[in-house]
Amino acid sequence: MNIMRQKLLAVTEYIPPKPLIPEKCIKPRERVVEENGYVKLLRRHAKQAFLESKMIAVCQYNSVPGNDMVLMKHRLRKYNIHVKFFPNEILKPFLLESKYKNLLPLFVGRNILLMSPEARAQEMLRILRSMPQINLLGACVDNVILSKQGFTNYAKLPSMVAAQGGVVGALSLMTSQTSTLLQRGPVHLTSLLEQYVKQQSCEAVEAKNTGMPDKLEAL
Repeated sequence: MNIMRQKLLAVTEYIPPKPLIPEKCIKPRERVVEENGYVKLLRRHAKQAFLESKMIAVCQYNSVPGNDMVLMKHRLRKYNIHVKFFPNEILKPFLLESKYKNLLPLFVGRNILLMSPEARAQEMLRILRSMPQINLLGACVDNVILSKQGFTNYAKLPSMVAAQGGVVGALSLMTSQTSTLLQRGPVHLTSLLEQYVKQQSCEAVEAKNTGMPDKLEAL
């Protein structure tokens, strides 16, 4: 480019004027919105409920008469099963950062949680059958996420005491069978020896009895 043209462009270049007020004074400050104390309390209660529960069932909640809901809570409380309700806005951030994040697809619409420190699947399903307004969507038992059908199959399993009794019975049967097999050989051998001794004794007595007349004749 020609030197004169470069000078002309440099002289005619637009230089914006500086504002009279500094930019940091014009730009409004960002307001820091503090979380509501009630939200913090609910989130803390939800976290505590999840940590203390061995069985967590997620149910879809429809309109239920107040008396029926109170009766259901009372029946569930007999088996140490508690009904919890937390808004999805509270649960979703907590679940997203926890080991229960795979339960997130179940929280659509209005849900209730049935929580218990014990695995009372059979009792809970029996009570839910009388409440068609509450539909079971899924559950988490002993940190294992189960579908509705999986939870139903889990409820059909025998209790821990019955399973332990079955294992002990099977082990005792195997032990008794092993002991019987080990004792069968010596017992059979003993019976054969006794039979042999008895047979020899009988032959000796017969021989003795047959030899007596000959000796008398000889005399």
